Amino acid sequence: MATKTEKKVLLYSHGELLGDALLKLPSLSVLKSAFPDYKIIWCSGRGRTFYAGVLSPLVDRYVDEVLEDIKLGHSWTELFSQPQTSEYYEVIIDTQTILRSTILLKRVPHGCFVSSSAGFFFSDKKPENKAAMFDGSIQQRLLNLIRLASGKEVNIDFHVNLPDKYRQVAQKLLPNGPDYIGLAPGSGGLKKCWPLDRYIETAKEQQRTKRTPVFFLGPNENDLFQALKQAVPEALYPEQENTSKETGGPLLSIALAERIKVGVANDSGAGHIMSISGSPLISLFGHSNVEKFVHYGKCRRVLEAKQFGGVEMYRIPVKAV
Repeated sequence: MATKTEKKVLLYSHGELLGDALLKLPSLSVLKSAFPDYKIIWCSGRGRTFYAGVLSPLVDRYVDEVLEDIKLGHSWTELFSQPQTSEYYEVIIDTQTILRSTILLKRVPHGCFVSSSAGFFFSDKKPENKAAMFDGSIQQRLLNLIRLASGKEVNIDFHVNLPDKYRQVAQKLLPNGPDYIGLAPGSGGLKKCWPLDRYIETAKEQQRTKRTPVFFLGPNENDLFQALKQAVPEALYPEQENTSKETGGPLLSIALAERIKVGVANDSGAGHIMSISGSPLISLFGHSNVEKFVHYGKCRRVLEAKQFGGVEMYRIPVKAV
C-alpha cells in the first residue's frame, strides 16, 4: 500500500546521457526553491542517468534520491501488473512525452500529475498557453513544468558544487597567470564539428596574442589529440595529462573550464561542460537546433552556420569566432 508519511516529488525521465544531464542540471536548482519541504526523487524509468554516476556530486544538494533504469514505462504489459513503485507522491512531474510511458506513469499513486504528453491531456494542471510550454531549450521546458507543478514563479539559481579535489587538480594543470582559451573540437557527430583546421588556426591566433590555448578532449578522442599535438605542440592538453580515475572525467573538465577566459565549442558534451562552469562560451551550431540545446546563461554567444549561408559547419569563418 502507498503511504503518505513523507511529502515526495517524483520527476520522471527516460534517462540522461552526459549532454542532456548537463543541460537539465541548472533547472534542478529550481526544485528546492519550488518544493523546499519535499523529498525530491529523480527517476530514470527506461535507461541510465549520469545523475546516478559521475554527476551525482552536482545533484545531491538539489535531489534527495536518484532511481536508475527501474523499467517503469517500458512496455504495455505493465498495465496487467502493479506499478513498479507503489510509493505515494504528492507531485509527479513527467518530463518526457511518449504516450505509453505517460499512461503507465500515471498509474503510480499521486496527488498531482503534471505532463505535457498529448498536449497536457493527462495533466492535472494545464497551462494557459500550451504552445509556449514547448518553446525554448530542454532546460527551459523542464523549468516550465516545474513552475506549472509548483504554481510558483521560481528562477534558476544554480551553483556548481564540485568536490575540492577536482579544483585542486585543475589548478595544478592550469596554474594562475596565463589567459587560457578553451577549445573543444569534438562532438558526438561529425556534422556538428567545426573543421579541425579551423580550431588549429584559432589556437595559433590566440598564441600570437599571448593567450594560451587549452584543448578539451574526451577519452575517445585520441585521434584528435595526436593531430592537434602535432599541429599545436605548445597548446595545453590537461585531460590527457591527468589520467587518474579518481580525479578525471567530467568533474575535472568542469573544474578546468572554470579557469578559462572564454571557451569555443561545438554542440557537444564538452560545450555543455564549459557552459555549466560559468565561463564565457562561444557555441558553434550547424544542423543542430539552437533553441533546444542552448544553455541558460548571460555569457553565451552563439554562431550559427546559417548566418554565413548554409547549415554546414565549415561555413563559420575563423574571423567570426
